[in-house]
Amino acid sequence: MKLSVAGKGGVGKTFIAATLSRLLARDGYNVLAVDADPNINLASSLGIPREEAERIVPLSENSELIEERTGVRPGSTYGAIFRMTPTVNDIVDRFGVVGPDGVKLLVMGTVKGADKGCMCPAHALLRVLMQHLLIQRKDIVIMDMEAGLEHLGRGTARRMDSMLVVVEPGMKSIETLRRIRVLASELEIREVLAVGNKIRSEEERRFIEERMRDADIPIAAHIPYDQGVIEADIQGRSPLDLNEGSPAILSIIKLKEFLKERYKF
Repeated sequence: MKLSVAGKGGVGKTFIAATLSRLLARDGYNVLAVDADPNINLASSLGIPREEAERIVPLSENSELIEERTGVRPGSTYGAIFRMTPTVNDIVDRFGVVGPDGVKLLVMGTVKGADKGCMCPAHALLRVLMQHLLIQRKDIVIMDMEAGLEHLGRGTARRMDSMLVVVEPGMKSIETLRRIRVLASELEIREVLAVGNKIRSEEERRFIEERMRDADIPIAAHIPYDQGVIEADIQGRSPLDLNEGSPAILSIIKLKEFLKERYKF
């Protein structure tokens, strides 16, 4: 199962990606959580200690690795002469960080300014690595995408089994989802599902349900606003470690079961 979590900035996608990763790992799956967000917050949400998280160098910024695999150091004058298909099958084992519940974290980072036509060594490495993760590795892969739509323009999430787009009550979030769905179809992502988050009332729940019904997008879960998630962020802890029985965590448990049933994994 290869799953990406996307949405407008601030909707809670990192919290959902991290919690879902740990819950699936507790069920016995080998889970690889991939941080493709330039803000690099997935480690904290997974519960990896801050001191360890601060030592992680995103692959997109690892100049030695990029030069080793492509033959060209980032920032040098390379023209078009570098390896477009670098070896990547050992990268997860070399650079993956094992977190709570056995989830392995891989921090990819992002290539600034890269688009579909980018021909830079760092982008070549990440592109081939993503193909490896999606096609050859047998892990459950959960990718925390950067906010907005830029990653879809670069094709980072191409051929994912499913994309969860996190939405909150509000038209800006809904509009982002609609635009993501159009781009996702071009990238051969099999299905786009909505996850309502930060829901404070029945009225807000109905707002999301009505907008998703109009857009013909299935809703995978409704997650209530939960002060415990805010408290965990203030303390620099994973919400799952702070309170496993909080309303938001219980809703993500239901999301996990929904996905397992829908995709039979």
